[in-house]
Amino acid sequence: MVNCYGLVTVKNKPVPLKSIAVEVSVQGHVATVSSTLQYENQEENPLEAIFVFPLPGEAAVCRFRTKIGQTEVVAEVQEKQKAREQYDDLLSSGQQAFLLEESDESPDVFKLSVGSLPPGEKASVSLDYVTELAVQADDGLRLCLPAVLNPRYQPQGSDSGSGGSALVSSVPTGSVPYSLSLSARVSSLHPICRVESNCPLDPLNYLNTEKTQATVSLAAGHQFDRDVELLLYYQDTHQPTAIVEAAQASAKPGSLMGDPVVMLSLYPEFPNDVMSSMTSLGEFLFVVDRSGSMSCPMHNGSVAQDRIGSARDTLLLLLKSLPMGCYFNIIGFGSRYESFFPKSVEYSQKTMDEALQKVKAMRADLGGTEILQPLKHIYSQPCLPDQPRQLFLFTDGEVGNTKEVLGLVKANAGSHRCFSFGIGEGASSALISGVAKQGGGHSQFITGQDRMQPKVMQSLRFALQPAVVNISVKWNVPKGVSVTPLSPPIRVLFQGQRALLYAQLTGKSSGDTEGSVTVKYSLAEQPVENQLSFSLKPAEDTGLTVHRLGARTLIRSLEMEERQGDGKKKGVQEKVVELSVQSGVSSVFTAFIAVHKVDGEAVQGPMLRRQVPTPSVFVPLKQQALFKTSLSRRTVCGAAVNMSMPKKMSFNVQADMGPLGLGSKFSKMSKLQSEDLDCPATASNPVKDPLLQLISLQKASGSWVLEAALAEVLGKTEEEVAKPKPAPVGPQK
Repeated sequence: MVNCYGLVTVKNKPVPLKSIAVEVSVQGHVATVSSTLQYENQEENPLEAIFVFPLPGEAAVCRFRTKIGQTEVVAEVQEKQKAREQYDDLLSSGQQAFLLEESDESPDVFKLSVGSLPPGEKASVSLDYVTELAVQADDGLRLCLPAVLNPRYQPQGSDSGSGGSALVSSVPTGSVPYSLSLSARVSSLHPICRVESNCPLDPLNYLNTEKTQATVSLAAGHQFDRDVELLLYYQDTHQPTAIVEAAQASAKPGSLMGDPVVMLSLYPEFPNDVMSSMTSLGEFLFVVDRSGSMSCPMHNGSVAQDRIGSARDTLLLLLKSLPMGCYFNIIGFGSRYESFFPKSVEYSQKTMDEALQKVKAMRADLGGTEILQPLKHIYSQPCLPDQPRQLFLFTDGEVGNTKEVLGLVKANAGSHRCFSFGIGEGASSALISGVAKQGGGHSQFITGQDRMQPKVMQSLRFALQPAVVNISVKWNVPKGVSVTPLSPPIRVLFQGQRALLYAQLTGKSSGDTEGSVTVKYSLAEQPVENQLSFSLKPAEDTGLTVHRLGARTLIRSLEMEERQGDGKKKGVQEKVVELSVQSGVSSVFTAFIAVHKVDGEAVQGPMLRRQVPTPSVFVPLKQQALFKTSLSRRTVCGAAVNMSMPKKMSFNVQADMGPLGLGSKFSKMSKLQSEDLDCPATASNPVKDPLLQLISLQKASGSWVLEAALAEVLGKTEEEVAKPKPAPVGPQK
């Protein structure tokens, strides 16, 4: 079953949402995002506008306010059903009200209801949220402002919620009837090197000589028809840090908001001798979305590759990089699922070639997006002895049963690690990040060919790192101070990858103002210990950002606990509601409601309902031709830079081209050198990525045959390629 979507406004009836203005304040690794939506009722009757839109799955919505004329109303958080009933009662009596609620099924989808807006009236709605910035493979920090909300497939008989994307009205990207302006202020303890985006930017403006503060804005005229991605690069930023935030002055001491909260950013460093012996064992299961939506373009750009094509390229990189001796299989899914092999097979030249032929033939032809059934099948199969199971999930994330999927992954977390790839714009961040978090793995988002290779290789490196076990966290604080963890226990650590911890600090110390946290774990049967010391003195005013992120972390953990317990564990929902109301942070059990008290008579006339459309790249086939134009261009502070690979590359042919193992494969890839670039693309002649062409010629052992095809990719003759080859090396070994 697929919910019906489409632009439901009547012809010649104006859409009530006119514009969105976004202000972003970045402090180090966290961001506060404030969005203001301008509405205007140009119809002859009172209006209720419904807008279903995406937010980052890890965001904490913490403030909601409305303004009609000169009157501003700050919303309050209430239990969701109570807020819905109050909203309906107010509209029935002709009053004006605003309701903001999180989807029952997916925390990255929100519904905003603007009720009883009189004819000719204007209203502005502002919502704030805080979020952590994800660390990328190239050490950048990623902030994504989602615009694209693709229709979410709801499998038959699944446990769907009443709120969420089932009510979304979507239009093709490029047809969105409202615009976006965005400005960002960035502050860091370390110099800001640059800011990049997939959208045109004005030049970066530094505010001080140390380059630790800067502003940047989207170029004028941007239509909010695609996800907006900002990538921030700091100098020497990835160091362990601690921020202690002061309590809210009006809150009761001993409560979450009434006590200081600490946020720790940890970067585990594993011993070199352990890292030099990455495992070559493992059962690698690649679970690939082949539903109909995977035929849609990756993004609203020129010559946008379709999503299934991106998945094929990603699989090519992974299959060519697997270590000899491991086992693997590929499972495609849609309304049904099918495996390349009856069971996992040992990785060899023969099985790799066979799999690659099937990958080339892979199409988006299996119907709807039903992830649960293939996952249940995988979990029902016994693990191979001495071959740790590593699951790689590739999907555009268009499902309506996100929480059901996350619950299944969490229930089976002890038998595998799960690495997820969100393919294309509009992929559900709640699903992609959630399955990786619950499955002890790592998530990546691939929205174009730029940055695909480092993201894929980073996930594979993580999968080949030895599993970290027996993780424990010990807090050391002065007498008189107690620690209440807000984060769930750490279940996974990767070399150099950030781990965040939040904790509430209760009480005061008469003397010592220093604390520390010690993380102990076992890695390849070796005990490892990392420690971080921090000052208990609160930082300057940070706007309660750390408190709200800590509250969101605890709320998400409790929501998952309640769902896993099927409601049997009493008091969990009540605790979430209490915490949400106290902190002002959204949850699945609460909603924001704002009441605009109208003096005099109630709003008169029959009220109309209008769905505000959200951009979607899921469009009818006859409209898909509109999107067949060139590779996306990434903008670095206002200057357009083509991120395609060069036609010319220098390649170092190594003396030992035998069974090299994974480490040698990575070292060989690092020897690719970029030179001057001039690779124009057209719709009829898209650019072929030389790196992918080179990898497609690589053998399972990590070697290449010195042949004409290799020379052509390298931009040289066969003689030029063979000339530096040492005498003992044959054409193929």
